[in-house]
Amino acid sequence: MNHSVIFVSLGPGDPELITLKGLKTLQTADYIFAPFTGKKKVSSFANDILLKLEIDSGKIHLFEVPMNKDRTKALEAYQKVAEQIAELYQKGHKIVVTAEGDAGFYSSIHSIRENLLKQDIPTQKIAGIPAFIACGALANLQIVEQEEALEVIPGVIELFDLKEKIQKQKTIVLMKVSQCESVIKQFLKENPDCECHYFENVGIEGKEFYSSQKEDIISRQFPYFSLIIMR
Repeated sequence: MNHSVIFVSLGPGDPELITLKGLKTLQTADYIFAPFTGKKKVSSFANDILLKLEIDSGKIHLFEVPMNKDRTKALEAYQKVAEQIAELYQKGHKIVVTAEGDAGFYSSIHSIRENLLKQDIPTQKIAGIPAFIACGALANLQIVEQEEALEVIPGVIELFDLKEKIQKQKTIVLMKVSQCESVIKQFLKENPDCECHYFENVGIEGKEFYSSQKEDIISRQFPYFSLIIMR
């Protein structure tokens, strides 16, 4: 085979934030695999983006990703999808796997890619916009500049670690902050002078929320798609 299975990054949710290269790849694909959560296939941000981009729905094949801290079932699901993709690939089809945000940045679909590589099936990635970059644009922030350091934390941090990082003059991106909600709120109560930018559902029409007011942040219950930039 002289082609690859291509992993297309869709961006954080706004269909207009996909790259032109990503869109062209979707338009020329034979099969497009997109994840969903929930038994009724009603929760698929990837599918929503594809339909808004006017991608032929007949090309789209949804696969379930079980949402559980025990990743066993999710890994089994990814392996099953990889087997389906491998079969189609051997028949010469152009295949795309979609990822929200950027396919190489905290994206769990890397498990599909690993399974394909084990079968000597080549893969490529098309870059996308990760959520924290979209958040910075929404808030009109310069996230870092000149010699400043940036650290990205995937939603799990202890209070003393957060204090230490801020004291070192670092800019911190905290992703999926529902996993450390109590730690963040306690930190904000104890450190009222810290600059904090809180985001929910960035890129998702009608659901976006942004605030830099600590009272607003502390009063909210953090959803799954939430993120904080702090310094």
